[in-house]
Amino acid sequence: MKFAKPLLIAAAVLVVAGALFYALMEKPSAPASTFTTLEGKQITLKDLRGQIVLVNFWATSCPGCIKKMPDMIETYNQYKGRGFEVIAVAMSYDPPNYVASFVKTRQLPFPVALDVNGEHARAFGNVQVTPTTFVIGKDGSILEQKLGDFDFVKLKAMLDKELT
Repeated sequence: MKFAKPLLIAAAVLVVAGALFYALMEKPSAPASTFTTLEGKQITLKDLRGQIVLVNFWATSCPGCIKKMPDMIETYNQYKGRGFEVIAVAMSYDPPNYVASFVKTRQLPFPVALDVNGEHARAFGNVQVTPTTFVIGKDGSILEQKLGDFDFVKLKAMLDKELT
């Protein structure tokens, strides 16, 4: 019992030190990507510094992607003038004419890029499953990475806090 108190103090110090280390750890930076939209416009993540950017890897053949597009459209329209950008990146296996048709029929208001040779998927950690979504902070760090169903309620709460 005489060692219990020093052990508890040592354990508490380790917990606090671990929590501090975790809090101070640098978040990974987003890759220095340059996307080319369907219209041929170039968008670099570096040029979007100071904004919060959602990069969504998707495919026209992905039911989850299709299901979440209305949420993405609504969120983009709500926050686009306040420092929020969306880049929807169609996977390399998605035929460009399918992507263009989808964008036109669904009237997607945000930039859509083709990842023709898979370079963007590789740059973002070898993305292979859709949807995969990244939220990039104003400083270019990756704030969140989500495979599958993305929580737009949580994103809006963060945007309300960060884009005041």
